[in-house]
Amino acid sequence: MRYCPLCDAGDATHYHRDRRRDYYQCATCALVFVPPEQHLSAAAEKAEYDKHQNSPHDTGYRRFLGRLFIPMTVRLPLKACGLDFGSGPGPTLSLMFEEQGYPMAIYDPFYTADTSVLTRIYDFITATEVVEHLAMPGRVFDQLAGQLVPGGYLGLMTKRVTSREAFARWHYIADPTHVSFFSEVTFRWWAAQHGFTVEFPEADVAIFKKPLTCTAVTL
Repeated sequence: MRYCPLCDAGDATHYHRDRRRDYYQCATCALVFVPPEQHLSAAAEKAEYDKHQNSPHDTGYRRFLGRLFIPMTVRLPLKACGLDFGSGPGPTLSLMFEEQGYPMAIYDPFYTADTSVLTRIYDFITATEVVEHLAMPGRVFDQLAGQLVPGGYLGLMTKRVTSREAFARWHYIADPTHVSFFSEVTFRWWAAQHGFTVEFPEADVAIFKKPLTCTAVTL
């Protein structure tokens, strides 16, 4: 039996196999995931991230991040405080927010592992190209949701699963650090379970809003 790392249901079935890994899909929340025994070690995972060349001086990278940055800023009050979760080796999105007057904290388990920022409450939290790397996304999502003020925003950027046929040809699964794959269905399921609303303002972008009253919804 395979347990889903997002919702912990034990109803996952085999979804796809390539030359390196297996992929399962949860029948409850529709998350597609790689089983934990096929994940990279922490050292091998970091070695992959060390290859990234992201920089705040790269205008192309800033344009890419703008797909989340712009729809987030139109929703935020002035001087809202944020956390960029999974900021990577070259934090850029946090700098973009700071340039617009939004105080930011950053966290990354490999590059900026100051866990004190995970004990604070924020008006908004962002995670760009992060959630597909999470071995236990359910725990992380719950943690981040708990760090938001009522009415706060969680902004995510990740490519989404569309169909089994497309998944088999998808370049996104070739990255060995990608182990959790979300669809619009999965995001809507998680939002409903927690009483959040969710919007999809740009390709690969999901923005969740925490309810003003924080009672989780059970479906």
